[in-house]
Amino acid sequence: MKIPEIFGENVFNDGVMRSTLPSEVYKSLRKTIDDGKTIDMTIADSVANAMKDWALSKGATHYTHWFQPLTNLTAEKHDNFIEPVGGDAVIMQLTGKSLIVGEPDASSFPSGGSRATERARGYTAWDPTSPAFVKEGTLYIPTIFVSYTGETLDKKAPLLKSMTAIDREAKKLLKLFGIEANKVSTTVGPEQEYFLVDEEVFNKRQDLVLTGRTLFGAPAPRGQELEDHYFGSLKPRVAAFMKDLDETLWRYGILSKSKHNEAAPAQHELAPIFTTTNVAVDTNQLTMELMKKVAAKHRLACLLHEKPFAYINGSGKHNNWSLSTTGLNLLDPGDKPEENKLFMLILACVIKAADKYQGLLRACVASASNDHRLGGGEAPPAIISIYLGDEVGALVDSIVLGKNYVPHKSVKGSIGVPESPIFPIDSTDRNRTSPFAFTGNKFEFRMLGSSASVADPNIVLNTIVAEAFADATEKLEKAIKTQDFDEAVKGYTEKLLKKHYRIIFNYNGYGPEWEEEAARRGLLNHKNTAEAVAECFKKENIDVFVRQGVYTKNEAVARAKIQLENYVKTVRIEALTAADMAIKQIYPAVNNYVAELCRNLTAKKAAFASLPYAAEEALIKDLSTANEHLLSCANSLKAKAAEIVKEETEASLFTAHVVVPAMAELRKYADEAERLCSKEYWPFPNYYELLYSVK
Repeated sequence: MKIPEIFGENVFNDGVMRSTLPSEVYKSLRKTIDDGKTIDMTIADSVANAMKDWALSKGATHYTHWFQPLTNLTAEKHDNFIEPVGGDAVIMQLTGKSLIVGEPDASSFPSGGSRATERARGYTAWDPTSPAFVKEGTLYIPTIFVSYTGETLDKKAPLLKSMTAIDREAKKLLKLFGIEANKVSTTVGPEQEYFLVDEEVFNKRQDLVLTGRTLFGAPAPRGQELEDHYFGSLKPRVAAFMKDLDETLWRYGILSKSKHNEAAPAQHELAPIFTTTNVAVDTNQLTMELMKKVAAKHRLACLLHEKPFAYINGSGKHNNWSLSTTGLNLLDPGDKPEENKLFMLILACVIKAADKYQGLLRACVASASNDHRLGGGEAPPAIISIYLGDEVGALVDSIVLGKNYVPHKSVKGSIGVPESPIFPIDSTDRNRTSPFAFTGNKFEFRMLGSSASVADPNIVLNTIVAEAFADATEKLEKAIKTQDFDEAVKGYTEKLLKKHYRIIFNYNGYGPEWEEEAARRGLLNHKNTAEAVAECFKKENIDVFVRQGVYTKNEAVARAKIQLENYVKTVRIEALTAADMAIKQIYPAVNNYVAELCRNLTAKKAAFASLPYAAEEALIKDLSTANEHLLSCANSLKAKAAEIVKEETEASLFTAHVVVPAMAELRKYADEAERLCSKEYWPFPNYYELLYSVK
């Protein structure tokens, strides 16, 4: 297999467009994609026909408007290309109108109350900036999704609006520096963590099938404490899956670059190369879908849940976010950052945005599943902070604290043997405990959950940074009327850094002392989704989206309501599943084992009255006690799940503070029973079987 030949073969990419479209049509479409120009509707028929012919050559019979409703998943309705032309004859056709606009039923998608239930009409509209592709006999056309009355019902429309906002505001700011940028783009490279378990073992766990995580499970004798799985050699089935997945992703033009074992047993990671944010979001959604399908081919189950197993690391995404225009990375400090006025101003604006809107950054990654991971000792805490590194951190410290700045330069390194190569040592280290870390020429937002769409955090990042740029432009335009431009920039940058210095933390974010320090600094620490999403209802957090044209007030509120609804529904499903498994599987299994122990004990006493029986009696007592508590907790949990009220905020708080602790109490007794119960009687696969089943 020659990778260059298969790369992107299923994608209607630039090479295909160049070869299949008339020259003027191609140029017009490129202006829309590259420069953000409004699509010329007169070229639609030509593009649609070329797209259809190409799709037919790939074996496609249908097309679909592929969109991203507010479910964290994608949606699609397939229509075939067949059009009757009289008699029994048909032709294969895709019109410009069908390419540009579709009309799926919108009645059953989440809307957060933004439209009435009976209002079913919705529209999908082509997004020409993200390439179409063929998958499983269908042409997939990336689209946005809106209601009949114009409310956005998806994640793509606000993402595109946020990209427009940061492009608009960044160009205004750059113009003050004499830079006429054609387009300023954000790029993203979302690293993806996941677990692989044997499909047969997976299907024997009701909790994994219904909720994506194990609601019960005593720890295996061996977890990740030996630190030998991280970057370890790949098991044959895993290596075969990864090879198949890479080749599959490459055929869809997805720049899958690296793959490796992660810290926990059965945990792995893949990382793509940076691409435009809009395309990165689309390809990550497609990647998650393909991961599951490729895994099934290898009789594996791919788990994308943030915390499928207790006692070991969970999975997240690292959202590598950068900002650039033609030939210029706006987050590149250069060789002398202390002299790079533009970089320092951009940096100060990002710091301001993260501090001022830390509640939004925390809320945009909040979910029932991510609540188990954030702050769990293997992921960033639920506190937003920024790591700047040695070089830039020292420069900011010199400005804010008045310290002498000593530039940190990269040096040559060696392990000290003649044969080893000389290698460059970067001017700064990494901080894997920071939720929002500057890593040389980009920011790495590390709080995202592994199953989540990367649209939400990038909508927030783009919007709040656009707002900071708008403020900077306004302040500098006023300042330069009375003072030198360089002095105005320097003064404004220093003001921002001093005002928002509290958000900078360059040390161990996992340490308990950081929570105390963060509280002293006045930083937020929302540990569950109910409390985190409450930030989205605050006026100042709604207003920033409205000012930047990303959401209307109703859209912002609707999305927060949907997030809380999803949290409540997810936990309720988990609670009912846990109660069901406890009552119908664990309780009878333990009872049967206790009954056998009792029979054996009675028989022994009858035959040999003088034998010691204290340990057996204690085991029977401990198992019976745990099982009695388990049944009581399961019934109590069912009752609490039934008490969840309807209003989103109240329901979410009840869920977080009543239902979730009740689930934890039930698990305590279930896991205790598992530790004592015979494996022969335990009703489903344990952690050892799940984590070490793939060879």
